[in-house]
Amino acid sequence: MTLQRTPLFETHAASGAKLVDFGGWEMPLHYGSQLAEHHAVRTDAGMFDVSHMCAVDVSGAVPKSFLRRLIANNVDKLTVPGKALYSAMLNSSGGVIDDLIVYWRGGDNFRVVVNAGTAIKDLAHMKRVAESYDADLTPRRDLAMIAVQGPNAREKVFAVRPDWRAAGEPLGVFFAAEIGDVFLARTGYTGEDGFEITLPAEQAPRLWADLKAAGVAECGLGARDTLRLEAGMNLYGNEMDETVNPLDAGMAWTVDMKSDRDFIGRNSLESNGQSHALLGLKLLDKGVMRSHMKVVTQHGNGETTSGTFSPTLGFSIALARLPLEVKPGDTVQVDIRNKLVDALVTKPSFVRHGKPLV
Repeated sequence: MTLQRTPLFETHAASGAKLVDFGGWEMPLHYGSQLAEHHAVRTDAGMFDVSHMCAVDVSGAVPKSFLRRLIANNVDKLTVPGKALYSAMLNSSGGVIDDLIVYWRGGDNFRVVVNAGTAIKDLAHMKRVAESYDADLTPRRDLAMIAVQGPNAREKVFAVRPDWRAAGEPLGVFFAAEIGDVFLARTGYTGEDGFEITLPAEQAPRLWADLKAAGVAECGLGARDTLRLEAGMNLYGNEMDETVNPLDAGMAWTVDMKSDRDFIGRNSLESNGQSHALLGLKLLDKGVMRSHMKVVTQHGNGETTSGTFSPTLGFSIALARLPLEVKPGDTVQVDIRNKLVDALVTKPSFVRHGKPLV
């Protein structure tokens, strides 16, 4: 299979990135030191090529009705142009087809950003649902996306693009501004402040080069994963998939059942409810937790969904799907290479804005 490449592929290759297959895309894993890249984001600023993700513009006469049906969260919450909403598309059984962000661009115009590895099935599902509504879907593969994250990320973006400051500086978290053909969103996947910048593909290499010259570290998928796990953020295929409902994936806050919307999967969620809790684990001894490790509790067994050694904290952390009776503060045991190792149950977030939470 021929791997797809983003508009920044040649840039990554020239920087000596280690390139790997990620969901059918040839993407940088790291540029020499995953650890250094992780710490750059926590202490200064780093940037990631996320152009493999797919922006889909939604328009038409009544696109909001389409989105009310499509996603589990309620787009009626988007009352100010530029506001973003995190949610999921569910199947009829309540399983997560994908998690996504919806932006209201004003009027009858929205932008949905879906994951790379699920983009083909996401679009097929969206088109099937759109057939019952007057909604037009336009995948924007002509665009690139760069995430700039870290405590100094926003200032370094303004340093290289000073004309973006007027619109970008006032942005609240989970808001976006459109500056000509640039979509500047104060969102991210690291637990740090920053922007996700969507722009025409041909402009991406110059922005990347300017940010690099300003001291923004080039970062790959490896650091992105340790950063998001420290922040307690879900990864599709680990914490959620089409067999897991959002209640069991720690995403109840993204499901709005207060309104009378008949969104896809609602009946199943109401019938089945929540059967497991997604919680954090802090390993209390030596070792590293990874995904799919058995977790032994006094209420039955669970399983880790993601695990790593935390560069910020200096010990191993994990997210785990556990029996509902298990609570933060409990001690459980994780099966690491046939040895049961004690772990402390925590809330499913370990680091935010550079500060330890456990």
